Amino acid sequence: MSSKENNKVILIVEDEPDMAAGLMDAISSEGYRVHVTGLGKEAISIAKTNHVDCIILDLRLPDIDGLDVCKQIRSFNDRVSIIMLTARGQEVDKLRGFKVGADDYVTKPFSVAELLVRIKAVMRRSFSSASSIPDSFKIADSIINLKLQTITTKGKTQCLTYYETEILRALYEKANQPISRDELLDRIWGIEAYPTNRTIDNFIVKLRKKIEKDPSNPRIILTVYGQGYKLVL
Repeated sequence: MSSKENNKVILIVEDEPDMAAGLMDAISSEGYRVHVTGLGKEAISIAKTNHVDCIILDLRLPDIDGLDVCKQIRSFNDRVSIIMLTARGQEVDKLRGFKVGADDYVTKPFSVAELLVRIKAVMRRSFSSASSIPDSFKIADSIINLKLQTITTKGKTQCLTYYETEILRALYEKANQPISRDELLDRIWGIEAYPTNRTIDNFIVKLRKKIEKDPSNPRIILTVYGQGYKLVL
């Protein structure tokens, strides 16, 4: 990890002591500096008075709701990455989180390794050129909303997974140009957490089912043999 990454600051907002301690140990072991609080009001104060790069925010807190915490922090800081952490799994709660400014959403129980990958991904996205991509854009007959992680086609809205959203973001950024599987893996999963090239292929199959009129004969997300994939606009 570079010295720049070692300067990154993570704020954990979690009122369960065991969960907070486990997250602090895991995140600190990656070289990040960590603040921990179990109160929403204190989290807002820390975010106001300290530099914070990413906030891991539990939705259920003893003093104020995590959604309110997110909304208040976004009122004075639109750059910090916010990952919501909750036991709720309903799609409506995820959409509410994204609407008040969350960048990602992880449902308990979860893998700490997965959370670490997502922390790196949201911060990399926040400080990269990808931040200039609009939150919503059109691909063929579909409207992609990166913030809400949804795809709407002819009035029908489907939720996208985190990885589907990030693959579409990367493809859109390089629209009409090939992007290799290795580049997608490095950008989205990070070099330390490489899955296999087959992982990308599986997600592309799922995305084609949501975007293409005929997924078996794709016209929008094309395979570039020997290279990777290309989004045709």
